[in-house]
Amino acid sequence: MTTIDTMNRPPTRIWARTVFVHPQWLRGLALIGVVSAALWLRLHDLAARPMHADEANQAARLGQLLETGRYAFDPREHHGPTLYYFGLVPARFRGEATLAALTETTVRLTPALFGAASVLLLFLLARPLGPASALAAGALLALSPPAVYYSRYFVQETLLVTFTLAALVCGDRWWKSGGLAWAIGAGVCVGLMQATKATAPVFVVAALAAALIAGPRGRLDERVRDWKSLAAALGAAALVCGAFYSSFGSHWGGLRDALATYAPMLNKAVGGGTGHEKPWWYYGSLFVFRSRGGYVWDQTIFLLLAGAGAVVAARRPDRFGRFTAAYTLIVAAVLSLTPYKTPWLVINLVPGLCLLAGVALSRLRARIAVPLTLIVIGWLGWQTRQAVFLRPADPRNPYAYVQAVPDMLKVPALAAAAPPGPIKVISEEYWPLPWYLRTRKEVGYWTYPPVDCDGALVFASADLADAVRARLRGRYQESSLGLRPGFVLVVFTPVEG
Repeated sequence: MTTIDTMNRPPTRIWARTVFVHPQWLRGLALIGVVSAALWLRLHDLAARPMHADEANQAARLGQLLETGRYAFDPREHHGPTLYYFGLVPARFRGEATLAALTETTVRLTPALFGAASVLLLFLLARPLGPASALAAGALLALSPPAVYYSRYFVQETLLVTFTLAALVCGDRWWKSGGLAWAIGAGVCVGLMQATKATAPVFVVAALAAALIAGPRGRLDERVRDWKSLAAALGAAALVCGAFYSSFGSHWGGLRDALATYAPMLNKAVGGGTGHEKPWWYYGSLFVFRSRGGYVWDQTIFLLLAGAGAVVAARRPDRFGRFTAAYTLIVAAVLSLTPYKTPWLVINLVPGLCLLAGVALSRLRARIAVPLTLIVIGWLGWQTRQAVFLRPADPRNPYAYVQAVPDMLKVPALAAAAPPGPIKVISEEYWPLPWYLRTRKEVGYWTYPPVDCDGALVFASADLADAVRARLRGRYQESSLGLRPGFVLVVFTPVEG
């Protein structure tokens, strides 16, 4: 069997060559092993970390969709509807039909499964590098600390990454073959991207710009003139996107709101005042060495390997290398120059960095590439174990961003032990408390103390505790409960007699 030489180097000097001498089933087993590892890392003990406020808020919307069958896109808050509609599948499979019945494991299954699928998609996208380098790129994504951490988060970002990779795979097949089915597949995936987050055009434009840079121009002109395929792709994207935003025909106003969301989104992204503004180098800092309280977080070796791949792509350009480098740099520039930053957005960079690392590995001799790959994978695995399983809610963890503290896991027991009657939450900030109080029917929320503060259980922020205490008529036992680092609630529990 011949070897694909993507860099005009002698086949005997390419790492992929060493794989071709082995049976194909052995390579298949290796891929199954990588995907299985990705699944285990994303599915194991999903309920261990407390629910983040954003997760709890979105899980409540999923519960509403489960209970009522209705969903209406909100252009001012939240993101697209795919997370909720795909979240129906594991909920119904596990027999959880109400918000009270939902569990952390069920809601997090959706991003976890999509995160594992992204590993297989990256392997398919990286096949021009040869099977060994493509497998290494997939393994890097499978073990990437931010990719694993946020695949276990009930937010839209992992779904967006997966749909983007699927669109790139279909687009690449359409580019090479001109097949109408691949064009439609790419359109469907772009529609899913848009129905996931309004930021989808950033990645579509980045891919189109990277395709222009990568060339060749003749093939590009040929595809542009294929108006039937382009029309089919655009039609498929519009149909899929419209179906989700219109709540499958039950809320046509969602189509208007899908466009209306860009004004508040842009204001949030560049206008400031959200509290999430960070310097341009923030995302890069999530990969380089940092030590917090004796714990070391570092992916510098992975970042250096990806940087070497970018240098290789610049010095010895082939279409795949040029496209990967251009796409990754464009996305990195857009994310870095936008003031609004949250750490889960960094996973949009991880697949490109894994591909660039694969480009670098494809140029190395086997005796260097194999141990280097094992070192990087081993180090990433250790970092993932620390970030995801040992200290997932530790404030020193760079991915635990405004993360609820483990005290929140005590709330269900407090609610179950409370006598019948209303539970009152008196605080300007209270998420994810609504998630942990979801089994109780009478729960009310106030941003300032009401006239009657008595209840079967009362939660008050520390700054309002004195005012609440002065309005309580019954006898209560007091205790403290952490909401997140630096934010403490005072819990008033009724005392009998």
